[in-house]
Amino acid sequence: MQRVCFQLQVRPDRLEEYRERHAAVWPDMLAALAASGWHNYSLFVRPDGLLIGYVEVDTTIEEAQAAMAATEVNARWQAEMGEFFVDLDGAAPDTGFVRLEEVFHLEDQLAAAAATDPTTPTTRRTEGEPA
Repeated sequence: MQRVCFQLQVRPDRLEEYRERHAAVWPDMLAALAASGWHNYSLFVRPDGLLIGYVEVDTTIEEAQAAMAATEVNARWQAEMGEFFVDLDGAAPDTGFVRLEEVFHLEDQLAAAAATDPTTPTTRRTEGEPA
């Protein structure tokens, strides 16, 4: 599974409508994302419109994007969403984003540490367990 984080800029004057659209994403769009291998997909936005997205994909982001590009619903969604963003230079939002480099992942480092030191914790704390 590949983890991907990305950045886009929502037009500040369209931010409220952007939020409303994402509060009720079309069911066929949700189904297409899931069928195309998009998991744990989240979007975060600042008041100035800076949008950060995070997704995990079964294969690569390029393959997941290609699977979505093959769906009719994605073409409709991207056509409607494109007007909400700045600096896409003609690209659709789902391909015009700036990808961010992952520099740290807790579980990966815990697993690596546990491979060399079996006393390293590798699971999440449970409620009531000391930090």
